[in-house]
Formats: sequence, C-alpha cells, structure tokens
Amino acid sequence: MGSGGGGDHGGNTTYKGFTIHHPKRWHVATGKGLCAIMWFWILYRAKQDGPVVLGWRHPWEGHGNHSHGHGHEHEESH
Repeated sequence: MGSGGGGDHGGNTTYKGFTIHHPKRWHVATGKGLCAIMWFWILYRAKQDGPVVLGWRHPWEGHGNHSHGHGHEHEESH
C-alpha cells in the first residue's frame, strides 16, 4: 500500500503504514483560540478559588468581611 493513494495532495504524512492528515488553518486557529480561553478561565478561577483549594481559607468565609453588624441583631431579639 503506497502513500500516494486517493486524494493525497501533499497534506499527509505516512509513517509505518499510518497516514496522518495535516490540520487545516481554521482547525489550528480554532484550537489555539479555545486553548487561550481555557487557560484564561483556569487562571481566573485559580485567582478566585486558589486560597480555598490550597486550604488557606474556608469556602464559607467569603471574599471579604461582608457580615459586619449582622448576627447581633438576631441575638437582641431573643
């Protein structure tokens, strides 16, 4: 079986009987774009959730002290 059969237009590589088709430009561009989006998302989530994942902060502590003054109101009404 030769490496020039069918629609071979120089865009394929055959190695030990296995033919690898080279990707088209839009496949490469789309792959790189989705890879960039993936890494931006991972880094964004690491920035937001990193301390919780690493055990530096508990998830119920929140991102800041938004509870100033809360809780004492409930104790006074008892």
